[in-house]
Amino acid sequence: MHPLEIHTLARRIYFSGCTVAETARQVGLPYQTVWHWCRDRTERKQHGTALRCFRCNPALAGPVDIVSYAYLLGLYLGDGHLVTSTKAPVLRVSCTEIYPGLIDACEQAMLAVLAARVQRTPKQGCVLVQSSGAHWPCLLPQHGPGKKHERPIVLADWQRRIVADHPGDFLRGLFHSDGCRATNRVTTRGKVYVYPRYMFSNRSTDIMGLCQWALDLLGVEWRMNMPYSLSVARRSAVAVLDRHVGPKH
Repeated sequence: MHPLEIHTLARRIYFSGCTVAETARQVGLPYQTVWHWCRDRTERKQHGTALRCFRCNPALAGPVDIVSYAYLLGLYLGDGHLVTSTKAPVLRVSCTEIYPGLIDACEQAMLAVLAARVQRTPKQGCVLVQSSGAHWPCLLPQHGPGKKHERPIVLADWQRRIVADHPGDFLRGLFHSDGCRATNRVTTRGKVYVYPRYMFSNRSTDIMGLCQWALDLLGVEWRMNMPYSLSVARRSAVAVLDRHVGPKH
């Protein structure tokens, strides 16, 4: 069994325009193995994910649905997990069961980006929205062993370009996974003030930094109210997030 990284590299080289023989020489593997990965399997599974992977298929300049990708990336960094120990990698996003709209949006984003089919698995208090596909690791290179806050989370250059072009959709994914829109009540000198605010919480300093960067791109004022929690409370800033994020439902 060859590592998934070699499998992905071979396909990327082949779909960039190289022949099977040239690809085999570059990755140092037998011709028949590379032919099976890049030609035989692809031709027999035209309905699969190989031709939809914009990282491996040079005919695709980027995601077919770039808005859905930015949103799905935010969901993945918040409550997602990519399992690569199975025969085919499985992308799983945990969605709170009380938000059916969020579950639907997550499924639609997976289908728009890469998935041929999506499953919903009920768990205690949540629903796992999941899809298997050999090319999920190509599109979500932040996967790795262990918890996200215990290892570096760095976007690839092509991912940063997508987020820079669509920061609102990326933030929608982050806030819909590890954030919320809540009503805050403050009593000052006997008077009660009620106002909406957005909260985002994540123990990964890298993911928190990406959230802060995307908020800065939109000109949204934020502050850290706790070491792992960010708050957006100014009326004008909340209004911007209402246009791009909105409450979960």
